[in-house]
Amino acid sequence: MNLIMTQQTTLLNRRLAVKRILRDRKQDVLAVTSLGNPTFDVAAAGDTPQNFYLWGAMGGAVTFGLGIALAQPKKRVIVFVGDGEMMMGLGSLATVGVDKPDNLSIVVIDNGYYAETGMQLAHAGRGVDISSIARAAGFEHATTITTAGELEEYVEVILKTKGPVLATVKVGTDPEATCLPPRDGPYLRSRFREALIGDRAHASQ
Repeated sequence: MNLIMTQQTTLLNRRLAVKRILRDRKQDVLAVTSLGNPTFDVAAAGDTPQNFYLWGAMGGAVTFGLGIALAQPKKRVIVFVGDGEMMMGLGSLATVGVDKPDNLSIVVIDNGYYAETGMQLAHAGRGVDISSIARAAGFEHATTITTAGELEEYVEVILKTKGPVLATVKVGTDPEATCLPPRDGPYLRSRFREALIGDRAHASQ
């Protein structure tokens, strides 16, 4: 167990990994984030109306992203979650595996700890393989990324390959400066909705 966590401290920087995934995103690429570090990292890569930060509702990010993907089949939806969030919502992988939305990607930012509650060792840090669980649930594309080279090769899969896609990105535990995006729920809802459907959002209110 100690070996696993010692190795993780030399792995990818989570902030840089998220920034690389989103570097070449187009306007039709939507990002949904779970609470904590995934929200801060996506915001640090660039706060846009195409981002929706859940802030809370731990365990619900993947099902939220699934709903958006099914409702907006012409847009790419990328859900960024921590490994703790993913384990809390583990059943959502089965739902995604059954529905098989071809425009949905899930990026699990996996440091092996519950960072939000005091760095307690989490399931992934004790050997649980989230990518293998996704494959068992029906994901044709699910992999674990541990190096910059592997990430570089998989970015196009995350952005463009027919899904559902899952990437577990193993990152270290070095802290990053908190980057706070907007927290007002109605504001986030309205700007995201307008980014999806434009002026029709105002016409229906």
